[in-house]
Amino acid sequence: MNNRRVNVRAIIWLNNQLLAVKHKKDDGSPASYYATPGGGLDSHESLQDGLVREMREELGITPRVGKLLFIQQFNSDRGGFDEELEFFFHVENPEDFIDIDLSSTTHGAEEIALCEFISPSAERLLPAFLTETDIARHIAAPGSAEIFIDF
Repeated sequence: MNNRRVNVRAIIWLNNQLLAVKHKKDDGSPASYYATPGGGLDSHESLQDGLVREMREELGITPRVGKLLFIQQFNSDRGGFDEELEFFFHVENPEDFIDIDLSSTTHGAEEIALCEFISPSAERLLPAFLTETDIARHIAAPGSAEIFIDF
């Protein structure tokens, strides 16, 4: 493997629901699955700075970045990458994400078809480990991030 993408993702948890997005497909219709908001790091950008930038670009809101909850490493075939590494951070100001106006963002209206709080176990959500994980427990628990590897 010679081509790795590093991504940052937000875990925005409110009232036992997760803020998730459906990205737009090439034809403008919504994807068939939800994902957590976030994206790829720019060169020499810190994980936290990357997450703040991505949230501002996509959702128009500045997150208070909390602790690292999950790390995922997996084989990839998208965008010319062989492998992806994702860091999922808790966002400590979820109430700021209740009413999102994608039309006021730099990237959100172009990239996102739908943005809403969902019950992870009731929807098709990627990565799949989020549908089976007790997110609230991970947020409340002290300690290190849980790691998921899919090769």
